[in-house]
Amino acid sequence: MAALISEKPRISAAVRFRVIRATLYWIGLGPAVWTFFLGLTDQLGANPMRTLEQTLGLWALRFLIATLAVTPFRDLTGISLLRYRRALGLLAFYYALLHFTTYIVLDQGLNLSAIAADIVKRPYITIGMLAFAVLVPLAATSNDTMVRRMGRAWSRLHRWVYLAAAAAAVHFLLVVKSWTMEPVVYFAIVAILLGYRLYKRLRGSRGNRRRKPVPTR
Repeated sequence: MAALISEKPRISAAVRFRVIRATLYWIGLGPAVWTFFLGLTDQLGANPMRTLEQTLGLWALRFLIATLAVTPFRDLTGISLLRYRRALGLLAFYYALLHFTTYIVLDQGLNLSAIAADIVKRPYITIGMLAFAVLVPLAATSNDTMVRRMGRAWSRLHRWVYLAAAAAAVHFLLVVKSWTMEPVVYFAIVAILLGYRLYKRLRGSRGNRRRKPVPTR
């Protein structure tokens, strides 16, 4: 009887986690559904294709920022959202995939020669493709099975999210062309989050060197 009672909180915590995660996905995908609805009802302004692409891309960047912010948020507040970081990362990938598909299919009509020319001639397209290419293997390995199979290599692979976030921020900065406040702010946020990560890593390596025992003869 005592064993059964002790199991109840564990089961309820697991159920609560799944419910919160599912809710996060539903809410997170809401802007995409709304944006496509506006597109279907011709409410995206004078240049609907550009608005659709930029809106989806911007949400991908926002969820990348949210993913990067989980660790600093825990360090500063003591509140850990690490269990939901994978969901935030997958939402970033889903929006990046929608952004990529909209450009490839709806904008370029699967014209591979035009797409290749864009990648070569336009730096912001090149950088955007780099960000998406980095996110693909991260999303493909974002499951418990791959975490167990890859071991420490999984953590090393998923550090590439920093490159994806930096490339996405630069992509947004360049695609706007005129440097308005919005892309500059997003770029600054990503730079601060990456700088915090670098500072924490350097401080940890210095601490390890200080604690390293001095060899005796």
